[in-house]
Amino acid sequence: MDKILVSDKLSDEGVKILKDAGFAVDCKYKLSVDELKKIIGEYKGIVIRSETQLSSEIIEHAHNLKVIGRAGVGLDNVDIAAATKKGIIVMNAPGGNTISTCEQAFALMLASARNIPFAYSSLKQKKWERSKFKGVELYSKVLGVVGFGRIGKEVSKRALSFGMEVLVYDPFISSDVAEKFGVKLVDLNQLLKSADFITIHTPLTKETKSLISDKELEMMKSKAFIINCARGGVVDEDALYRALKDKKIAGAALDVFSKEPPLDSKLLELDNIVVTPHLGASTEEAQINVAIEIAHCIKDALLGKAIRNAANYVQIEPETYKVLGPYFDLCEKMGKFVVQLIEGRVKDIKISFLGEISSYKVDIVTAAFVKGFLSNMLEEQNVNYINALEIAKERGIKIKQIKIREEEEYVNSVRVKVTTDKKEQILEGTLFANKEARFVKMDDIYIEVAPSSHMLVINNQDKPGVIGFLGTVLGAHKINIAGMSLGRRGLEGTALTILNLDNPLNDNVIKEIQANPSIISLKGVNL
Repeated sequence: MDKILVSDKLSDEGVKILKDAGFAVDCKYKLSVDELKKIIGEYKGIVIRSETQLSSEIIEHAHNLKVIGRAGVGLDNVDIAAATKKGIIVMNAPGGNTISTCEQAFALMLASARNIPFAYSSLKQKKWERSKFKGVELYSKVLGVVGFGRIGKEVSKRALSFGMEVLVYDPFISSDVAEKFGVKLVDLNQLLKSADFITIHTPLTKETKSLISDKELEMMKSKAFIINCARGGVVDEDALYRALKDKKIAGAALDVFSKEPPLDSKLLELDNIVVTPHLGASTEEAQINVAIEIAHCIKDALLGKAIRNAANYVQIEPETYKVLGPYFDLCEKMGKFVVQLIEGRVKDIKISFLGEISSYKVDIVTAAFVKGFLSNMLEEQNVNYINALEIAKERGIKIKQIKIREEEEYVNSVRVKVTTDKKEQILEGTLFANKEARFVKMDDIYIEVAPSSHMLVINNQDKPGVIGFLGTVLGAHKINIAGMSLGRRGLEGTALTILNLDNPLNDNVIKEIQANPSIISLKGVNL
């Protein structure tokens, strides 16, 4: 029975899903680094929240781990590069806390606009200071939304219902998408200069770290407010402190910090900032939702049903998997086959998807070919769908993926061209109606070959007697021919012969066949 470790508190609903799927689930919280390193090698999956830090040091000890699941959105506590290199899928649960985080952002916006925390504190001290806490309305104000993902979209919907004008900055969406939601897509500078309220909803990456700093804060209106319920570090906290202290902006509201808990932060000394202790996902509904979402993701991944919400892997829904799944096997076998035929140093690989299959997101099928290709080259290294492309990149092998919607000889096919410093090798494969894999073209010669464990690939002169000769030699060595495909370049030109064998070849058989003057080249292939 495969084991899953839950190292941070997870709602019972999520644990039950994993147990009901047949996994042994161990809930062990607040493990030290040494404790986690000692036991993580026992598990196929691990579920974490924000407390567990999965560094490269810990991941190095995860010898059996296949899936890391974060019950939440942020993945900055996981070394994704180390996980990818080790072939571990890293997943999160981005949908489960969308509404709770959206509502937290809106709560902070309203709290800032109406001075609610400060008025509350004053009245609790038996003071009645109505004039001191005069606020501003949201109605007719401009809201700037930085990041138009799930949460950014939900915040925008609510802002529009409040009668606000919404400007959006997100370099990864089109103006058509923005228009559909009734918001205006602008660049960051225009948003900063125009907005009365700015709310952050972008992940923390190299590109977004300190996205809002001194220069950006200088652009904002003096009566503007900034709200961050996304990730600490997107807003430069030192720069924000200066801007608030000098009253360059009206106020700020933070639910997240670059260091948590931020008990020594200078921001806590100010009286024009609203702060909460990372409560964006802290609702009963959100805790249950993210637990259920990540449990289903991990369950489906480990059972081979679907890949969803993966940060380092192409997600595949069950219906898409039904279509693309058979191509994984085809392309992996194509990779294993081609790599045993090539000569020289590999420079690049071009993979073309022809026909209806080109309408799908086929990155994972490309990865399947590269996995098969590299597995034979790097027997000492664990090459899988997750790390195959990264390993190819590390080795300077360029991978190019092409989609061609028009059908050629087949409704669907995959054509690969491997270029080395000595030659090019082309192979095309397809699936027959019963989903059986076939190699249908090699270089410019048409063939029909069912890939099998042991194969013999021969280029020979197209002369009578060659096939009989092969049968005689193999028969003498008690090697049975299970299948044969023949093709040629014109009459009396060169021919291609591919045999499926029940047994592997040994060096003596290969030498005996090569001794025939009609044999140009010969390669034994084992899949």
